Amino acid sequence: MPKVSHSYKLEKRQAILAAAKKVFINKGYTHATMEDILTEAKISRGGLYSYFNHLDHIFMDVLYQEDQQILPTLDYNKSVWNQLTTWIKDQKKSIQFNRDSLILARSEFFLSTKYKMDKENASYLKKRYELMIEVIKETIQLGEANGEFNPIVSKDAIAQFIISCIDGLMLNTFQHGSAVTNTEEQIDGLLFSLKHMLCPVNTKE
Repeated sequence: MPKVSHSYKLEKRQAILAAAKKVFINKGYTHATMEDILTEAKISRGGLYSYFNHLDHIFMDVLYQEDQQILPTLDYNKSVWNQLTTWIKDQKKSIQFNRDSLILARSEFFLSTKYKMDKENASYLKKRYELMIEVIKETIQLGEANGEFNPIVSKDAIAQFIISCIDGLMLNTFQHGSAVTNTEEQIDGLLFSLKHMLCPVNTKE
């Protein structure tokens, strides 16, 4: 049997994760099966299990990949305030158009008894929360270091406030719809609050 290259394995693994994401979006976590994923990925059972041991293994990797994509990234040559507000507005679009449609699967998975009893994965939510907080704190620190921000509230509190607003709005909008949760005005309120907490200079925002 010819040796399979590392790049081929990575490409195949990504294809499986992409297929799995479609399945979780359409079926949620509770009703998804390994059979659904191998059908969507057009891969044999042996091929699927050579990459992933079970459904939870795939789901956690799909979540990790998704979370990495929504983390804010910084260009050190541009305004930190503009980058932070642009990131928040991008989250607003995701919430309004329900692009984070894995939220049903997330809710089903993290509220499941199996998850609560799984020590290997049980800390995922906490780690995700801590990572998001740390990245936002680093963003604020950069703005403070270059003289762009003059925060009147601790960086921890500001980062926690941002995540609580976005995560809460995302969940409520998924359940009730953007018209009910008034997503546009809530995000405007978040930006207004941030402006007064961070006191950015030289901005028209």
